[in-house]
Amino acid sequence: MARQSISLTKPNDDWLKGMVDSEEYASKSEVVNDLIRQAREIDAIRTKLAAAEQGGFSQMAPDEIRDKVRTRLRND
Repeated sequence: MARQSISLTKPNDDWLKGMVDSEEYASKSEVVNDLIRQAREIDAIRTKLAAAEQGGFSQMAPDEIRDKVRTRLRND
């Protein structure tokens, strides 16, 4: 695992400490890694939404779209 050294503002450091003190996370590193994972997921969703917006309108009926999505989800 790569090690990094970062500087935090006091409010951010206090918040990280609070997350660890609440025992929701075991360490500040765990909190930061979780936040990065969430940011990456959001970025992936934004990318998919942007691609969908560029795709235009569909000529398929709502039932056809639903069936196509369900088939795709089963195969992923």
